[in-house]
Order: sequence, then structure tokens, then C-alpha cells
Amino acid sequence: MPVLLSRLAAIFVAACLLFTSQVLTTPQRAAAADPGYLMVHFTGEGSTNQQMYLSHSTDGLHWNDLNGGGMVLRSTVGTRGVRDPALVRSPDGSKYWIIATDLCIGCGQSWGDSQTNGSRNLVVWESTDLATWSAPRLLNVAGAIPDGRNAWAPEAIWNPATNDYVLYWATNATLNGVLKHRIYYARTTDFRTITTPQLYIDRPGTQGIIDTQIIETPSGVGNYRYVRASGDGQITLEGSNSILGTWTNLGNLSGIGLTGSQVEGPMWMKFNGSNKWALYLDQYATSGGYMPVLTTDPSNPGAYQRQASGSYNMGGTKKRHGWIMNLTAAEESRVLARWPNTAANRLQSYNFQDRYVRHTNFDVRIDQNVSTSQDSQFRLRTGLAGSGTVSFESVNFPGYFLRQNNFDFQLAYNDGTTQFAQDATFRQVAGLADATWSSFQSYNHPDRYIRHYSYQLRLDPITNATGRSDATFGVRR
Repeated sequence: MPVLLSRLAAIFVAACLLFTSQVLTTPQRAAAADPGYLMVHFTGEGSTNQQMYLSHSTDGLHWNDLNGGGMVLRSTVGTRGVRDPALVRSPDGSKYWIIATDLCIGCGQSWGDSQTNGSRNLVVWESTDLATWSAPRLLNVAGAIPDGRNAWAPEAIWNPATNDYVLYWATNATLNGVLKHRIYYARTTDFRTITTPQLYIDRPGTQGIIDTQIIETPSGVGNYRYVRASGDGQITLEGSNSILGTWTNLGNLSGIGLTGSQVEGPMWMKFNGSNKWALYLDQYATSGGYMPVLTTDPSNPGAYQRQASGSYNMGGTKKRHGWIMNLTAAEESRVLARWPNTAANRLQSYNFQDRYVRHTNFDVRIDQNVSTSQDSQFRLRTGLAGSGTVSFESVNFPGYFLRQNNFDFQLAYNDGTTQFAQDATFRQVAGLADATWSSFQSYNHPDRYIRHYSYQLRLDPITNATGRSDATFGVRR
């Protein structure tokens, strides 16, 4: 009898282990009513790919590109390119920030330039709802670091011990005769002003470190309140009970065949409703984009499991170093409403059918030869001033809309005011010159329509046949 019980117990334990492994390897998809996850990231090199993109997932493993795979925010400051974003939520959920590297490789700056004489600034956006964002601004974080030559891969975490954020990033600087990337930190409450930067992580000898991200773990999981993963020649795991305290080296992921020469950009995500985590790693060495490794204990290198390629899907765009946020239901609703996969369209002139509406230096006109230019592409959004209307958002300058100002048109950044919303909102009606085309009546000046005059876009009353033709457009893909 004892032998039989022993065998039954062994079978039961094996079954439990198998079940646990299967759950860890393939977490169940979230129920339809559960909020999902938001990833902010960039997609590659060049001035278009080094901007801000968003993706959404219901289960944390299968991702869908938002905004039709197009950028959602564009940097118009500094190098005019951004990489390595972090998405920060205030403890009370009333504010959000995106902080990113001010860097545009292949559009005016090389990797060598950016390491030895790069931007010392970060790019910062601010929001109160995750849907409407401020214009970007620069935050100088490395200018006060002796011989500081750049500022890369920013991250931030709320520190309850000091009631502010610990903002940390990599800077290439000379210290004790050694020039390399180290992690520095400063404290901030608003991502506008910071304390004097301090050295945070310095690896021995000439070993540099660029990417690191910290996660807070709940009580009862592992032996540490905080765990950080860093790209420093390995994917090194460290634990601490204080963000600015002593950190203990826990090991690395070489045991599952992942080293810093293969992957970088560690990005944490906790699965909703369970003590399971994904550590996403960017397969930069093979240009493979992100892959997840799963664990039930972030502090234990032996608990991580690689995933079969068919168990996750990263969506249509390549995901490069970013940040994942667990959404509330209200946040998810706002985000999905703001960036649906609306098609990009062009507005073709009725009486000059080789010309299309386009912006150039933020002025708006109709031009020829724009079929390959994103300057002539717009997303017809639900009108900023109300349903049943439309607003025209630029594809390559998201957040910028066609707006009339004193009846002249500009491409302008949405400042969130009622006046802007009204000036950028129109009623799409049957074409004044041809009912199979479209005309666009002003929301706040209903006696006026969008029309071109000497190829410039204007808002005018329409009183004759020429005006009706000038005010008629075709909405084209």
C-alpha cells in the first residue's frame, strides 16, 4: 500500500508539473471584457521608423498594430528622431509621459557620431488621458555629467521611498580613465526638472551597459521587491529591496541560450490576474524583433522559458526597444478610440485631377506628383468637434490636422482646445460640382467650404461654378 501511494503521489506531482509548465508556456488569452496591454515602440532605422508607434494585445503574446501600423507621435525637436521609449503612468493615473532617446540613425547622424557627440537630451511627451499628447519637448539629462557624450534608453519608475520618479538612462562618459556607457539616474516629479545626475550602474573594467529596466514584484514572489534586467554582454538579472539601494547579481539568461550578443532592450510585462511575467527581448543581432521569455519568478534565472515561435505574434510591424503598460478598461477604451486602423487617403482636386491636397512646411496646397509622398496622405478621423463630421489628420505628422486660421489653411498640432477642434472639423457633403465627389463644409463657419485658390487651400463662401469646382474633391486611397 505505501508503495502504491508513493507511485500515485509521484504521478500526481508529475501531472502538476506538466500542467504548470503548459500554463507558463502558453498563458490563457484574457477574456474579451478584460483590459489588455499597450506597447509603445519604434520600428527600425530612418526618419519614419524612428518615431513613436503603438500596439495592443488582449493576452500579452499576440499583438495588433494600432493606427494602421502608422506612427502615432513624431518628434519635431532635437534630432527629429526617437528610439527606446518608456511609457510612465503617475501613481494616481492622472498623468502619463513618454520619454525617449533623441536619436535618428541614418538621417543625419551615424552610430559613431551618436556615441561620441550625441544628443544629451531626452524627448518627452505628456498626456492626461493616453489619447491626446502635448507637443514634444527636450529634457537635458546628460549635460551635467562630466564628459557626458549622449543620453540613451531612458526608463523611469516611481519610488515610494522618496515620493518621486527615479529617471535612469545610459550615457557614454569617461570615468577613472575608462570611456564607456554607464547607467546614470536623477530624480524628478514632472520630467521637466531633475536633480543632479548620479552614477547608478557601472560594470567592471571596460564592460559597458546601455539597456536596463526595473520591475516591482509582489510580496511572496522571489526574495526581492525589485528586479532589473540589463543588457551588458549578458542579459543580467539583479534584485533589490530598494530602487536606490544595493543590488544583488542573480545570474543571467545564458542558461537558455540568450546572451547580450544576441538580444537587447529588455522589456517587462506582467500578465493580468496571475503571477506570471514575460521578459521581451529584442533579437537585434538577427534583426528578428522582439521575442518573449516567460517566468513565474523574475528573480530566478532558472525559471525562464523560451517560447516556440508559433506561440506568440508581434503583429505587422517590427517592434524595437519599448515599454509595455497594463491598461485599465477606461484607458483601453480611450486608446482604441483614438488610434483605430483608419485608412490613409488623399484628396484629389476635381478640376485639376492631377493635383492632390498636400502640406509643405505646414502650409497646405494642391500639388502634382505627390503619389509617393506622405505629405499628401491624411486619415479622415471622426471630427474633433463632434460625431457626424470629419477631421483630417496627417499620416506623417500624427497629431497635426488641417486647420483653418483666418480662413487660410495650415497643418497644425492639436492643442486640445475647443477652438482648435471647431477650426479643424468639417461636414462631408455631396460634391458641389459633382454629387459623386465630396465637398467639406466648415463646422464653425457653415457658409464656407474648403476650396483651392491659386493652388492654395482656403475656406471660402462658394458663389459660382468656378468656386463649386474648386471646392469639390475625391477621397482616394
